Amino acid sequence: MGRARLAALHGVATSYEPSPGRALEVPEDTVVAVLAALGVDASTPQAVRAALDHHAHDASRLLAPTVVLRAGRTPLPGALSELPAGTLLSVEADGGELLARDFEPAALAPPAAVSGRTGPTDRAAPARPADPPEPAGREAPAVRLPLGSHTLRALAPDGRTGRARLIVAPHRMPDVPGRSHGFLLQLYSLLSARSWGMGDLGDLADLAAWSGRELGTGFLQLNPLHAAVPGDPTDPSPYRPSSRRFPDPVHLRLEDVPEYALLPAPERERAAELAARAGKLRDSVLHEGALIDRDAVWQLKSEALGLVRAVPLGPGRRAAYCDFLAEQGQALDDHATWCALAEMHGPDWRRWPGGLADPRSPRTDRARGELLERVDFHCWLAWLTDTQLGAAQRSALDAGMGIGLVHDLAVGVHPSGADVWAQQDVFATGMSVGAPPDAFNANGQDWGLPPWRPDALATAGYAPYRGLLRGLLRHAGALRIDHVMGLSRLWWVPEGGRPAEGTYVRYDTEAMLGVLALEAHRAGAAVIGEDLGTVEPGIRDALAARGVLGTSVFWFERDYASGRASGPARPEPLPPEAWRAGCLATATTHDLPSTAARLTGEHVGLRHRLGLLSRPLAEEQADDAVVVAEWLRMLGRLGLLPEGPGDEEGAVKAVYRFLARTPARMVGVWLPDCVGDRRPQNLPGTSNEYPNWRLPIADAAGRPVTLEQLAASPRLRSLIADLAGQLGAAERRGECPPDRTGRA
Repeated sequence: MGRARLAALHGVATSYEPSPGRALEVPEDTVVAVLAALGVDASTPQAVRAALDHHAHDASRLLAPTVVLRAGRTPLPGALSELPAGTLLSVEADGGELLARDFEPAALAPPAAVSGRTGPTDRAAPARPADPPEPAGREAPAVRLPLGSHTLRALAPDGRTGRARLIVAPHRMPDVPGRSHGFLLQLYSLLSARSWGMGDLGDLADLAAWSGRELGTGFLQLNPLHAAVPGDPTDPSPYRPSSRRFPDPVHLRLEDVPEYALLPAPERERAAELAARAGKLRDSVLHEGALIDRDAVWQLKSEALGLVRAVPLGPGRRAAYCDFLAEQGQALDDHATWCALAEMHGPDWRRWPGGLADPRSPRTDRARGELLERVDFHCWLAWLTDTQLGAAQRSALDAGMGIGLVHDLAVGVHPSGADVWAQQDVFATGMSVGAPPDAFNANGQDWGLPPWRPDALATAGYAPYRGLLRGLLRHAGALRIDHVMGLSRLWWVPEGGRPAEGTYVRYDTEAMLGVLALEAHRAGAAVIGEDLGTVEPGIRDALAARGVLGTSVFWFERDYASGRASGPARPEPLPPEAWRAGCLATATTHDLPSTAARLTGEHVGLRHRLGLLSRPLAEEQADDAVVVAEWLRMLGRLGLLPEGPGDEEGAVKAVYRFLARTPARMVGVWLPDCVGDRRPQNLPGTSNEYPNWRLPIADAAGRPVTLEQLAASPRLRSLIADLAGQLGAAERRGECPPDRTGRA
């Protein structure tokens, strides 16, 4: 009982329900290991008693490390409402400005509700001076604090003091502006005639300018552009990065760096040679069936950037770079230092020599000085990438997009990467994030990503999380959060254990959502949660109540509520009017077959060839055909398939016509669907068996398609015109759902 109580106090589950009404016990060794990763010894009864006593002592503190005050929320959070009578509070802004002093918790009013879509701002609201003391006999006015991250101090009548980080957050995330459609794409797969072997930020800006102006698209949702861990070869997955805070300079468009045009003659000739080699690399992908090779691309770009680096910055550019350095501060210095050390000692900091594994050691400080030029080089790369991301977002907004770029936040980072090296105190040692066994994966999943420690985040005032969000939202109209359920709980797998031997660890959802709402409000950006797979009961409603859009995929939406089944234990497809409005509706994702492959059953054949099927091929094909037939029948009943049976392009259009009939705020078009691409970008369950994350967009015959060819594609234009027409018709019929402020 003592160990179970200790686990509960630290948010560690000792049992869980893989399905409603079916509970499974977590192995005791797992509970002990997870508690140890949280700094709690539960290995013996004596250790458990000591840990319980220690927790009771911590719980007696006047203030918890972090307190969240939400707009419109009453009553006050327990951390404030349960303070001893007569306790006085004071609040300071981050800059040291006194916002309010010597007031009782009852005088603290929640901040005013914030609605609508705001624009980017450095401060959510101006800080007002502290109120002067009230004359005797008069009731003190309510204290209403501005949105932001502040320092809270408390003084109890018995002399005890407390200090906490106070997060004053909006109740909801910013709205999406009206209803819109847009493209979902993996940037590396979008090659143009100017690419250096993979899609880049110049291609992204061109796609935004064209699609916004000519097709009326409202957004472009991207794969994570996080910095990768270099390797031989580098892991191409964008979901296992070195750092989520900073983007990868492999996405740079070299010719768009202003200093590139100022290269002296000898360097200009060398840069031209590198560009010519990059052209051959690009052509090998587009015309010879080669895979995208990010290492080869980076080898060429890094040498060219080394040439450009020698060109002095002009006064304006130098000032902008210095501003960037000052704004990013220690986080950028740590990231650049890791990059420089990785060049010298390899990418796994756990194997670095002589104290370098500690980012704050004297040896690391000396190494920073010794490698100053390389550290500054990597800071410069981060700045260049940031400026081109900003240019791409401006291109999108200038083209009329209401949202623009939708960036993607991966669920975690590589254990040997820059983020874990720089923030070792907030990551759980010896643990990995994953998923328990479910209907899609009987063995469970281990993603090899160390999780954040919820206790360490709270102690740090959620500064690592705030900094991460602020960096991602700099040039975003919206942010997609992969595995958004992780804001509430994550499945931790002890190192060396099987995924099924893990357990859930709970996070402070109020704090995680509060920080997210604050940073999203600051940036004026909407939030989309990837809430597919195993979802804790009630979490979708909780996220929706805070304005987080969900993700709804065509093939997964079925009428579970009615109980009507179209096959053995399979509910009927959910009709479009029954879909939720607060979502991004899509036909597929980067982890699923393209729509053409799904409609034709080619995805089953692919999995059979790779030995991934759990049943005989004929059974899988028969079951898949039944599923497709169910959806096609619904499309036909709704009059969305006038082309009739057997018309693949018409069936793809019908799927998107269906999505337009739903009330979904955002309708996402998988860009490869526009040209009939059959190949998935990622096939879960494979590594070397399939070229995950290395395929260019291709047509139905597997021929790569460039950005220029996409822009000229009759099939693409026809599909988007059809979708836009359906959305327009729904709006004219009054079917466009009101937004969160009540406007139609």
